[in-house]
This record gives sequence, C-alpha cells and structure tokens, in this order.
Amino acid sequence: MAMKHLALGGDRAVGAFGSSGNLGGVGGSSSAREIAELYDIPIELMAKVLQRLVQRGLLASQQGTRGGYQLARAPQQISVADVIQAIDGPVTVTACSTDDGQCEQFAKCNVRDPLWRVRERILAALGECTIAELAADVPQPAPARAAVLHTQHH
Repeated sequence: MAMKHLALGGDRAVGAFGSSGNLGGVGGSSSAREIAELYDIPIELMAKVLQRLVQRGLLASQQGTRGGYQLARAPQQISVADVIQAIDGPVTVTACSTDDGQCEQFAKCNVRDPLWRVRERILAALGECTIAELAADVPQPAPARAAVLHTQHH
C-alpha cells in the first residue's frame, strides 16, 4: 500500500497558485510562457496545467495581445484541495480510496476504514488552506497537540 504524492502537474499548479500574483493578481494576467519561465517548467506542461485549471473554473483565460491567465475567483476562495484535485483528480491514500479502485483484499481489509479517515483529514487540511495563504507565505500556528508515533517491536 503506497501513499500517493502530488503528481508533477498538481505540485506545479499549487506552486503557480502559491504566488497568485504570477497568475494575474488583481485585475492583471500572465502568459503561460511567463509562468513556465518563472518556475523553470516546460511550456508544454504548464500550458496543459493552466488549461485544465481553466476547464475546472479556477482560472480564466483571455486571448489577444493583453491576454493571458488570471484567477477566476478571489484567492481566498480557492483551496489547495481545489487546485490539486483539478489537476490530479481525487486525492487517494490507498487503491480503494476511490469507488473504482477495489482490490482483492477489500472485504477483509482491516486498515481500509482508518485510512479512509486519514484521507478525509488530509482533504480537510488541504481544503482549509487557500492560495491566498500560500501567496502571503505567512506560517500558520502549529496545532497545540503534539503527534505521537507508537511502534511495536516484534
């Protein structure tokens, strides 16, 4: 069972959104080439990422000499989860995290439900973080409780 990491498109999209001024800021726009060069990403990949974000309603695109990409909504209204799921699809922790990904161990699996709860917590955290927070680059206070890892020795 493997944890899924952000695919190339998802992490690049979050990075581009993280500096939302590079996506037109308020009232402006940026070209795919400008954004790709800023992040040293191949223009072809960035163009695909930006088009998918347009299709999902997170960006707006405008053709012409003053064209480019800009945020379709206020940065406070776009979560990191919105961006990741627009590019990479549903966030999964296990193969059975989606309806179509059942494995042969599905019926007798004893970690499926706990891992689904972990997935929900991950989605909640990604949903609470907005691209406005990323652009501000202001560290958020850490939770008051400390995480404890319990291990068993055999």
